[in-house]
Amino acid sequence: MSKLLIRNARLVNEGQVRDADVLIDGERIARIDTGIAAPQGAEIIDAAGKWLLPGMIDDQVHFREPGMTHKGDLATESAAAAAGGITSFMDMPNVSPQTTTRQALADKYAMAADRCTANYGFYLGATNGNIEAIKALRVGEACGIKVFMGASTGDMLVDDPDALELIFEHAPVIVVTHCEDSPMIWANEAKAREKFG
Repeated sequence: MSKLLIRNARLVNEGQVRDADVLIDGERIARIDTGIAAPQGAEIIDAAGKWLLPGMIDDQVHFREPGMTHKGDLATESAAAAAGGITSFMDMPNVSPQTTTRQALADKYAMAADRCTANYGFYLGATNGNIEAIKALRVGEACGIKVFMGASTGDMLVDDPDALELIFEHAPVIVVTHCEDSPMIWANEAKAREKFG
């Protein structure tokens, strides 16, 4: 990509709204200012009266690859996300096979290379028994550790308090939890079905 100058945009950035120009050089924003002179050969877009917003980050997507690509895959879902203004996504580990090992995580990154339209990251899924994989994880290798505390797919339910404590103690990246109490949910569902049919 060469240089692109977006002029006169109503820019939303860093908590402010202002009229400004944005110069993009390659894949990077080189400058934000008013009255930027167009570099030689730059494509120019007059955005007068139009809003220019930063891309959004979706930190919880279920793109279903590997294993469930009849629902969508990394290529189709990242293209759909980008079309909606999502520039980065973080994909959940409850796929088939589950992303609960470092090798499965590496495999997902390999699948995404050259196929995803948007930037991407993948969660390593926690289980009651994969603390060694979590301990071995390096910062930057996963966008986070995903813990399902209620009923989940496969063996991704973390219902052992000791395992949960170890996960929080040793995780080198952020821990993201799906906090549920399955027995309470099931009891309330039974009451609702009895009352409402």
